[in-house]
Amino acid sequence: MRDLSERLDEMEEKIKNPALRESSGRANEVNYWVFDYPPERELEVRERIKYLKNKNSKGNDGFELVEFDLYDIIIDFLEENDFMDACFNFEKKKGLERITKAVSNSMKINDDDSYIVQYIRDNTPDNAVVFLTGVGKCFPILRSHKVLNNLHQAFVKAPVVMFFPGVYNEQELILFNEIKDDNYYRAFKLVK
Repeated sequence: MRDLSERLDEMEEKIKNPALRESSGRANEVNYWVFDYPPERELEVRERIKYLKNKNSKGNDGFELVEFDLYDIIIDFLEENDFMDACFNFEKKKGLERITKAVSNSMKINDDDSYIVQYIRDNTPDNAVVFLTGVGKCFPILRSHKVLNNLHQAFVKAPVVMFFPGVYNEQELILFNEIKDDNYYRAFKLVK
């Protein structure tokens, strides 16, 4: 794999290209992209995203760059519904697996109309490029394949780039280079 900074530069050029926002995917749907990177380089990727958002805010790119940190969406949901203390207590009593299932159920994460899908759909302006971040921070509550599959079914407003700390080979996602999802995705690898 090429150097991460070179790949980030190439990613920046690709998202600026109007063809990315105008084209459709393999089955004539809006494009979904995965930008994978070594997990240990997470902070570098976060800094580049912050830089791109700041640069894009000047309005010179012809689109709005919108970032959704999946972890922040989950935490905000739990806080807005006064579930945080209950989650801490439930995890102490029942364990991580049970609290993961409880949070997943309350947010309808496995459904096409999940809270996350609705949130992204409701907060994405026209003529945008969506960045999904926080994938690693959400594990094991939220699995990236669920986000991609659910968004793909219900969200066709803008191209989506998921930043993935691990490996994506256009067949499977391997989180942290260790945890493998055996699912097929209709997402393109943004930069190889």
